[in-house]
Amino acid sequence: MNQHWKNFLLSGTAILGKDDCIVFPEPLIESNKNIYAISQLAVLEISGKDAAALLQGQITCNINDITESKSSPGALCNPKGRAIATFLLIKKMDAFLLVLPAQLVTPVKKRLQMYILRSDVDLTDSSNKLCLIGLYHPDSQLSGLHPPENLFATTQNDYISVDFSSMQTPNRYLIIAEADKAIAIWSERVGNQGFQPENSEQWRYLDIISGIPWLTAETSEEFIPQMLNLDKLGGISFNKGCYTGQEIVARTHYLGTAKRAMFLAECVTEAAPEPGSAIIDCNTGQTAGKVLLAQNQGSICKMLIVLQLSETKTYNLKLMGQNQGKVKLLTL
Repeated sequence: MNQHWKNFLLSGTAILGKDDCIVFPEPLIESNKNIYAISQLAVLEISGKDAAALLQGQITCNINDITESKSSPGALCNPKGRAIATFLLIKKMDAFLLVLPAQLVTPVKKRLQMYILRSDVDLTDSSNKLCLIGLYHPDSQLSGLHPPENLFATTQNDYISVDFSSMQTPNRYLIIAEADKAIAIWSERVGNQGFQPENSEQWRYLDIISGIPWLTAETSEEFIPQMLNLDKLGGISFNKGCYTGQEIVARTHYLGTAKRAMFLAECVTEAAPEPGSAIIDCNTGQTAGKVLLAQNQGSICKMLIVLQLSETKTYNLKLMGQNQGKVKLLTL
């Protein structure tokens, strides 16, 4: 995280929590306008005249479909078709920005570096340059009025804004800006527009209920992209040609052999399970799946979990471990 941006936040009411989470005091009055300093995500920049060609041969989405006004989710896979990382891909002039979990920036950079060879490509960790802000202004009158094609629509001026709005989280936007602009945006929204600062982890909560499948170090290289519903989010192209892992991803699509899928779930627990935690089938006592991401809001924990598909489409699940809370599946 950019130090100037961090100092600005900490000079106000923010404190630095676990894993560099930005934490704010509980508001005295609940607001329907929230702003988030997102610390769990970062930006890897790919530039140079061969940047598009490099990415086209390595990622699941089609680089030719990405414009300055339309971004896309996607995945970088290993040769076995397992997703190393999921990301949001943004085109910025002749360069591309990968927004992905901060803990995966270094391994993704190293992986892409393997394929550069003599190509004209530069990989830059822009974590200390670009700041990420989330804006959320839910309005019940607009709920359900966001067509799917608007998801990840992008506008660019002196900062980048990506539409994350959905039926579950209407009027939600990801802002990417350099430090001085980020400070100006934050100051205007908080000082003049009534936005309430919220913990960065609560942006993860919104991603979870919207079905955004961010991977972590614990879940990297565990799942093929279809198990993460990336095909449903438009993050897999099946006509773009070859890329690393493409054979497995395509075979799964055309033969319909994916045996696991991602679900939204909830349970009552005081502490959210870690990514990679096991989900147990109560009927058999066997592992039925794994937690992808989890985040509490009070004692209710929302989770994205990847489950073995049941032929009966019925599930009786609980968390593994000391806190064996019952797991309830929700509509995603």
